[in-house]
Amino acid sequence: MSHTDVRPVRSGRATVLVVALCWLTVVFDGYDLIVYGTVLPELLHEPGWGLTPGVAGLLGSLAFAGMLVGALVAGVLSDRIGRRRAVLLCTGWFSVFTVLCAVAWDPASFGALRFLAGLGLGGLVPSANALAAEFVPQHRRSLVSTLMMSGVPIGGSAAAVLGIWLIPAWGWPSMFGVAAICLVVVLPLSWRFLPETAAYHRARGDHERAAEVARRFGTTVDESPDATDDVPGLFSRSYLAATVLFALATLAILFAWYGLGTWLPQLMRESGFNLGSALSFLLALNLGAVVGSLLTAWAGDRFGPMRTGVVAAVVAALGLAGLLAHPPNVVTYALLVLAGVGTHGTQCLVIAAVANYYPARLRGTALGWALGVGRIGAVAAPQVGGLLLAAGLGVGSNFLAFAVAAAVAGVLLWLCPRSARRRTADQPVLAAEIDSR
Repeated sequence: MSHTDVRPVRSGRATVLVVALCWLTVVFDGYDLIVYGTVLPELLHEPGWGLTPGVAGLLGSLAFAGMLVGALVAGVLSDRIGRRRAVLLCTGWFSVFTVLCAVAWDPASFGALRFLAGLGLGGLVPSANALAAEFVPQHRRSLVSTLMMSGVPIGGSAAAVLGIWLIPAWGWPSMFGVAAICLVVVLPLSWRFLPETAAYHRARGDHERAAEVARRFGTTVDESPDATDDVPGLFSRSYLAATVLFALATLAILFAWYGLGTWLPQLMRESGFNLGSALSFLLALNLGAVVGSLLTAWAGDRFGPMRTGVVAAVVAALGLAGLLAHPPNVVTYALLVLAGVGTHGTQCLVIAAVANYYPARLRGTALGWALGVGRIGAVAAPQVGGLLLAAGLGVGSNFLAFAVAAAVAGVLLWLCPRSARRRTADQPVLAAEIDSR
């Protein structure tokens, strides 16, 4: 049988395994991003550290500053060394430095370790999303991307639940020791089972290996040689407006999401709740984000990720604005669920839109750019939250700032062009179009 006689066959089991492993690494990424918020009330009372809200906000920002650098570097790196190697490198990197946070001896050492962990955290999400996107059909990328990103709030939920149990029994360092599970379990599994993409093998000139991967997974149309030739750059006329608006929308929504993730337990402590109750509010936010991931996965697949993202951002803004009225506890939980649905749902939808909008050769770089610039919002949010509290403006000032940021994200997504010269972000490539090429 000749090489051209072999019909492409997608292995559903192999595809599920790739997406599941990428999702699992994102779960630990999400755990690491929220864990600081769970230990922050304890760090403010750590003997010898002398933390103030302003300094605590700075420490919270250092991990996100590392993520900014990591996302920008890893996006290009994954296009150069391959998605698989980038995912493995980022997973091992952030796991090691997160575990080391457990033995930090002062704020300076803790901040340095959080920054270093952030380099891997920031690089993992764009690399893992780009890897998973290339092993699923084009018309299912929005669904798989948003479903996979549910790992972030699931990891955050795990941090909140474990915090209720671990912190009183073992102290705040135990929360960072949990990352050792990723290092000794998830990383070896990923090393063994994650494949490299057909597009990377083809770019390296290994067409036989590329064909083998394509047959095994049923490679989508934009991994064909024709689709990767003469692709305009990220800042070319075809993509410039979308590139800028995607990045700014990501910045705004990450400001809201990570600002809440960092300060919500302390905000609720200042509102009179004990640590366990304060962490339960964080759990509500993250459970809402899990629901948001699933709901927006369906809606984004049906109505398009950018249109759905506008609605999700408005939901987040309304939920956060409702907290300004100091409602009863039951209503507060409900509003935080809505805030989680909207903030994380919008982030997932932006990632899905980027994955659809750009061709394979630019996908990793585009995701890295959007998330890298978005990390500016994540860096600023903990500091802004701390400064607002230090200035005596009260808990409501934080909720107002995060609500405005979510609304701005919705406006930016509404302004984003729906199509490029080669791509329509809200309309997947149809089978007839594939055949015509």
